[in-house]
Amino acid sequence: MIDQVIDSALLVLQPEAIIMIILGVLIGQIVGGIPGMTGTMVMALLMPLTFAMPIWVGVPMLLGILKGALFGGSISAIMLKTPGTPAALATTFDGYPLAQQGKGKKAIKMALFSSTFGDVFGTICLILLSGVIASVAIMFGAPEYTIVIFCALLILGTLQGRSFATGMLSAGLGLLLGTVGVDPVIGLSRLSFDNPQLFSGIELVPLLIGLLTIPEIIKQMEGTEANKRESAIKSSNKKEDNKLSWLDIKKDKGFKTFFRSSTIGTITGSIPGLGAEVAGIVSYNQEVISSENPEKYGKGELKGVAATETANSAAAGSNLIPYLSLGIPGDTSIAVIAGAFLVHGITVGPMMFEESPGVVYAIFTALLIASLLNLLIGQVITPVITKILTVPKGFLFPSVFVIAVAGTFAFRGNFFDVGIMMAFGLFGYIMMKMDISVIPLMIAFILGPMFETQVRRTAILIESEGSIFFLFQRPLFVILLFVLMAMTFLILRFKRRTNLG
Repeated sequence: MIDQVIDSALLVLQPEAIIMIILGVLIGQIVGGIPGMTGTMVMALLMPLTFAMPIWVGVPMLLGILKGALFGGSISAIMLKTPGTPAALATTFDGYPLAQQGKGKKAIKMALFSSTFGDVFGTICLILLSGVIASVAIMFGAPEYTIVIFCALLILGTLQGRSFATGMLSAGLGLLLGTVGVDPVIGLSRLSFDNPQLFSGIELVPLLIGLLTIPEIIKQMEGTEANKRESAIKSSNKKEDNKLSWLDIKKDKGFKTFFRSSTIGTITGSIPGLGAEVAGIVSYNQEVISSENPEKYGKGELKGVAATETANSAAAGSNLIPYLSLGIPGDTSIAVIAGAFLVHGITVGPMMFEESPGVVYAIFTALLIASLLNLLIGQVITPVITKILTVPKGFLFPSVFVIAVAGTFAFRGNFFDVGIMMAFGLFGYIMMKMDISVIPLMIAFILGPMFETQVRRTAILIESEGSIFFLFQRPLFVILLFVLMAMTFLILRFKRRTNLG
């Protein structure tokens, strides 16, 4: 056993494997920072190159891209209010306000530290607890998924905005937009207006870029010529605003945030279908609700960045748990890695730990190495990126617009997506002028289709069983029901404390 672990680690520590991991992390960080270009997309493009490599060289490169993209997505989310990847959506909530205060470099460094912490935590859980977590994850059926997603939807009204009512209005619009396309059960087209481009629904990337990026570009370009000549990103001359100190990390029970968010991310990521996007959203919401000063969030709170980045990175590692343990890919990025395994003739599942233990331990070693390299490379990239973004507004934001259009087009090679992006950009600008937050809309849009599918599957189960009471014979359902009740209590208390209504 020990000999196998050592031999596998030595394979990954070979120069060619380390070089490919470095290359993967670097590509991931660069691509992750470009709106519309997701890590999964690049992994799919580069996967054929891995077919000619040993599996302990090719797969670690793909894992490096995955990890690098998660951190890279936070850079544009913080500096430009444009999440480079959907997983960085919640990072914009506090990251961009910090950048507007001249603390962008500090926020990026917090994102990097948080991403590394969550990454290592998720990987350790993958190594030590994959069997246990997988046995719990496999207990999730439609009823359990329904409660988990409903918990996330329930708290949308508490997110950024002038009232609970406007938050729920925004969330309702998101749920409505999520129904566009072909019905997942009976196959009828809904709200597509007979447009074949909408049969598959509205794509997430154009919607995110449109709602977050275009309104900000219009807002920044509304100013006078003098304002347009100002630096696009504010920079503070205070030393403490440009570096991340140990005090920043641990103050206000900071490590409690790291461990709680890592746990949320690990659990969420280990459940097939719930990826890093959901993990970041759930973790951020939990951080706001449990805070003694929730009014700070959305205005530039470092712990908001930490909660999101820790959770989405932890989820990236734990996404491998259902795949390595059960042969079930946790999300699309793991599905790409699954393709590489299939080409190399390796059967993934419960017997993999007995039949191909060397491959398993090589992957574990590569994950830990990629986490360390992600931290080191991120330290080098951060000052370069922040320096580039100090150009005048009149130059930067038109450039961001061009990148947004190019990234949206590159997502599917479709000009229709660019039109969708522009339409949601104008809609988001109107919502901004009306002081209605677009955040609940985007989160509800992500969760809505999953919620609808699970509710309808639950209804079919209830009909087949002839009674709703069979749900209470499912232990995990009962536990989650109590969690839902506790969360409802916390939200009501949160609403009273913040005078939302």
